Amino acid sequence: MNKFAERLKELREEKNLTQYELSKQIGISTACINRWEKNLRIPNIDSIILLCKFFNCSADYLIGLED
Repeated sequence: MNKFAERLKELREEKNLTQYELSKQIGISTACINRWEKNLRIPNIDSIILLCKFFNCSADYLIGLED
């Protein structure tokens, strides 16, 4: 599993959110979040920015460039 997929799932679970709940919070489909977490797809830059704002983290952290 790549770092992005791991970090996304980790951040979501830290907030005790299901994929469905996260999808409603940020306006992205549950299927899309599921594919990201399974490392089947990678998000576009707009989605990364949206996730970083929601989770209050840097893009570097989210994609695994920093710890």
